[in-house]
Amino acid sequence: MAQLPPNRWNFPLVDSWPDDDVVCIGADLEASTLVDAYSRGLFPMYVDRKHTMLGWWSPTMRGILQLDDLRVTRSLRQSRGRFTVTVNQAFEDVIGSCAGISRTGGWITSDIIDAYQELHRLGIAHSVEVWNHANELVGGLYGVRLRRFFAGESMFHHERDASKVALWFLVELMQLDGMTLLDTQWATDHLRSLGVSEVSRPEYLALLNAATAPQH
Repeated sequence: MAQLPPNRWNFPLVDSWPDDDVVCIGADLEASTLVDAYSRGLFPMYVDRKHTMLGWWSPTMRGILQLDDLRVTRSLRQSRGRFTVTVNQAFEDVIGSCAGISRTGGWITSDIIDAYQELHRLGIAHSVEVWNHANELVGGLYGVRLRRFFAGESMFHHERDASKVALWFLVELMQLDGMTLLDTQWATDHLRSLGVSEVSRPEYLALLNAATAPQH
């Protein structure tokens, strides 16, 4: 990972965080800000529809996927044979496809895209791409890696099971590389069906600290 200058913003200390998913508002989307935020258990998302108020979130109940808990069904195993999977070959296309999904608030804005493309250029943000036999990008995901921690930001699919295949491939890569924590932010019904569970904020921060600590 590239060496970054210190974050020029002072995020609140954990002891002062409110009992709310939004911890604070402000700062910027510079690479040093983002990396510092993720290392503290925060991630950015606008809190208003006009995208003028940048919030830093740490859900009181955090969605995580214990790597051994991923649910791989028989139909998903069959689906995987229909696709080719790559890593970091089409980051811009993946984040663009994620931004194109219709969702409340449309939180992946142009400045979010620019910020994470810069993180990708620095070797911090990564994508998994899923291609069909016509070499069309039909699914994928992107997120941020810090040592043994991966923050999943978003995923998309244009063909059935394509995003699930991307997640499965990510989990395999993480296991091979000795990574320990896959953060999904929240545990939606869809993510729960894949094996995602919830932990409290203090539990999450303990797991994060362990995953991002230097190994001797």
